Amino acid sequence: MGRVDAHHHIWDLTVREQSWMVGPELDPIRRSFSIDDLVPLAATADVTATVLVQTVSLLEETVEFLEVAAGNELVAGVVGWVDLTADDVGEVLAGLLSRPDGVYLKGIRHQVHDEPDDNWLLRPDVRRGLAAVADAGLAYDLLTKPPHLPAAIETVRNLPQLTFVVDHISKPRIGDPLEPWATQLQELAALPNVTCKLSGMVTEAPWTTWKPTDLQPYADTVLNAFGPNRVMFGSDWPVCLLAASYNQVLETAETLTTTLTPTEQHSIFKTTATDTYGL
Repeated sequence: MGRVDAHHHIWDLTVREQSWMVGPELDPIRRSFSIDDLVPLAATADVTATVLVQTVSLLEETVEFLEVAAGNELVAGVVGWVDLTADDVGEVLAGLLSRPDGVYLKGIRHQVHDEPDDNWLLRPDVRRGLAAVADAGLAYDLLTKPPHLPAAIETVRNLPQLTFVVDHISKPRIGDPLEPWATQLQELAALPNVTCKLSGMVTEAPWTTWKPTDLQPYADTVLNAFGPNRVMFGSDWPVCLLAASYNQVLETAETLTTTLTPTEQHSIFKTTATDTYGL
């Protein structure tokens, strides 16, 4: 196994619309993207395994993604969606895992940053659902923005049995002050059951004018807080195409980690993902 891309998506607009795809600024990615579109890009970048991540809050998409993983050797794992607030969440997870392709289900995610309540993660029904994810032996991807970090910290602290993964470094706006995001991320990183994806930064920066040096302070904050053995690379393709090509995102991640040792770089581009998700 070469490199691992721990975060990408696919969608087929002939099957369903992507409800988050609002506004003309997203027109460059307002088309269908399949795993076959990613395969040649990954091959060029020496990416030999990926994690396919949910985009909509539908169980049907999770099933479709498991089928994609079973049918394509590039996809090593799926982070899907289930209704964490449902009374039968444990049964739903068991049903997914019992499928012939259920071995590819590695984690669960919900678009927490779209919830109107910044403390959504602290709801009792959500807490119960997250405990069911832990019981199923899966990880949970935290899709948050800086206002959600206090609730995320409390959630991670209260569920030590669950492995959490912070997506897109919790989406600070590149160019905004590092605080309070940096201190809160350090508080989150102090908890041993959480890792972080070095992903999603190019689309949080000005899309047409960003430079790797603009991203460096944010990447350094993540690396200092978590350490390389708890950080993993993710492309966020095809969302990243709004600001950068697949290869540009990968080259930028290499630039941001250029001062690390080869062993530390190996963690970021492979072993953190394989260990966290059990790829």
